[in-house]
Amino acid sequence: MVDDFERRLERMFSEAPSYPDAETFAGRVEARLDRGWTARRWLIGAAGLVGGVIGASQLVLANVIDRVESAEDQARALTSSLSRIAPQGEWMSIISTGGMGMWVATVLAVLTMGFVLTRVIEEI
Repeated sequence: MVDDFERRLERMFSEAPSYPDAETFAGRVEARLDRGWTARRWLIGAAGLVGGVIGASQLVLANVIDRVESAEDQARALTSSLSRIAPQGEWMSIISTGGMGMWVATVLAVLTMGFVLTRVIEEI
């Protein structure tokens, strides 16, 4: 008795009933979803444009270009003063000769990030 009821219930829920206006309903839902994405795209684009204009105006008003130029001048002065000082020790000569130490550090940093990323992916 219970088996018959379960089989009937299973058959009832295995097939969804079809309605005569199913195609029309699906078309209306898809049209509303497409309309929503178009509006979102326009809204995101407009927000990005407004944010870009505000950011650019803030950069201009803050005299960032003048500050960058003065920072470049200070960096040149620092570089010229450091070049006058003789490197003390072998590690300074590695860094100063062609930047090989910087490349080694960069490669090690990339490898470390790769290991961290694989660990995070394994945990998920």
